[in-house]
Order: sequence, then structure tokens, then C-alpha cells
Amino acid sequence: MTLRARFDARLADFLTDQGPQWPEGAPRGLISTIQRFVLAGGKRLRPKFCYWGWRSAGGEDGPGIVTAAAALEIFHAFALIHDDIMDGSERRRGEPSVHALFAELHTRSAWRGDAARYGRNTALLCGDLCAAWADQMFHGCGLSDEQISRGYAVFGAMRTEVIAGQYLDLVSGVGDGSAASALTVIRLKAARYTVTRPLQIGAALAGADDKLLETYAAFGDPLGDAFQLRDDVLGVFGDPAVTGKSIVDDLREGKRTVMIALAREAADFHQAARIRKLLGSPGLDEDGADELRRIIVETGARDGVERLIELRVGAAMSALAGAGIPAEAEAALTALAYETVHRQR
Repeated sequence: MTLRARFDARLADFLTDQGPQWPEGAPRGLISTIQRFVLAGGKRLRPKFCYWGWRSAGGEDGPGIVTAAAALEIFHAFALIHDDIMDGSERRRGEPSVHALFAELHTRSAWRGDAARYGRNTALLCGDLCAAWADQMFHGCGLSDEQISRGYAVFGAMRTEVIAGQYLDLVSGVGDGSAASALTVIRLKAARYTVTRPLQIGAALAGADDKLLETYAAFGDPLGDAFQLRDDVLGVFGDPAVTGKSIVDDLREGKRTVMIALAREAADFHQAARIRKLLGSPGLDEDGADELRRIIVETGARDGVERLIELRVGAAMSALAGAGIPAEAEAALTALAYETVHRQR
């Protein structure tokens, strides 16, 4: 069984086990929706990095680390559900996002009140439940109390960083929108929680020393940056049939990505005026989005992001080369680095 399949099997078992714990008489829509959302797709990057962080620090393969690593996928579900609410994203993984799904249910059922508000509020509860379940799954993974305590210290730091990064994203959206501020947002909101912290959680569970944890910061931070930079490119230039997400949402929302910041900085007077008019417009249509894409290309912003990705991947691989970890773990992390950056979804 592949590592991905082992994560999925453990996630399915854990989510199924929550059914009998659900209070009698309470509608079960939250549980069934979370089950579908978590198991329907995703790259499982965070569990993979956690697993190989453990193995690189001398941990043996076993159900304990698979369960602990899989818990990060439930935490990821929490982050995605809440992020989609805040961004107003209607699609995720080729399906309606959780808040959109519940809004549709409200409309089909002809219930009283505002369907969009019901969808958002119900999705918030789904995200909250995922955050609680991730904690529960991690603590019940079967590793020793000492191991869990070491890993949970990093887990707690990761949770705080994600929320701080999300808040910073909100602030930057009403601020200057500079490339420097956008890079800070992605470091906290996405980079560390995608690569660095999962790696460090796995390594800490296995008893890694500070030197290895620092090496994984030197590897994970730039690789995580590259991951999010690629995500921002796909959010505007990707194929929706492959990504499962709209390529207009980020532009309609006015998301202050590094790519947009670079376009603003390099734009001439006319281009800058068009960016101001179109970016973040609630009524942005496909023609307007196409015009913004042309400006991003013409200003060199897209090429600039590709260069940033290349530089960060190079820094990450240099750090990994000096890590002194087992060859099997180094090969797996190298393959994961490629998967993280050279992707179409």
C-alpha cells in the first residue's frame, strides 16, 4: 500500500469512528460533509513531509507516525474551509466549497433566512470541528506521551502561524500590497505550515536535535515559499479542469499576491490604471480577467515569479544536501520538493 493510501485509510477510519460520538438528535450533515471533503482529494503533502521528517530523524515506519501525520490533513481541511469563506471562493477541488455547498442545500430546501449566511456559518462550524479533530487524532496516534509532547510543541506553533498569516493577509489586502508584505504573508500563511512545520513535527516526534530542526527550516521555508508562489500562478493561469478552482476568483477578490505586487511595481501609467480598475472588482468578467493576465505577462511579473521560485528551490535543495540525513529520506524529500513546485494543481 502506498504512503498516500495509508494516510487515506487512517483518515477514513478516524472520521468513521467519530460517528458514534456525535450527539444523538443533532443533524449529521457536518460529519458527512467533512468526510467527503477530507477524503475527496488533496495532495497529502503535509502528511508526507511529516512522515519523512520522522524517518529522517531515525523513526521507524509504523501506524503511529502514519496517524500523527494524517492528522495534519484534517488541520489542513480546517484551514481550507475557513480560507474559502474569507476569500469568497465558490469552488474547491472541482466541487462546490463547503460554504457554497451548504448555501445550495438551504436554497434547494427552501428554508427561511439568507442562504449565503447559512452556508458561511455552517462551514465555520465544519472548520472548527476539523481543528478539534486534528488535535484529537494527533494526541491519539499511539506514540508515547513524550514523543507526542515534543511534536505538539511544533504543532502549536504551526497553528498560531497559520492564523497570524491569515490575519496578515487581511491587513495586507487593505494596505500597500507590496511584494515584501506579500512574501511575509505566504511565509506565515502557507510556507511554514506546508513544508517546514510538518517536517519539524515529524522530526521532533522522533527526537531530532535542534540542528536538524534548524536545517529543516532552511529547507522548508524557501520550498514552502515556492509552493505558494506556484499556487498563486496557478490561481490566475492554471487550468480549472485540473486545479479544480476558478482562475478568476483571485483577481475578482483582489488578492495581493507577489505576482500582482510585481505587476503593480513594473506597470506603466495605463497598465496601472487598468489594474486599479479591474483588480478586486466584484463584477470582473472573463474579458477583464484576460486583460489582467496580459498585463501580468507584459510587465514581466509572471516571469519574475518563476525566477523567485527557481531561486527558492535552489536554496532549499542546498540546505537539504547538507542535512546529513539517510539517503532514503533525502531521496524522498527531493522527490517531494519536485512534486511541490512542478505541479499543475
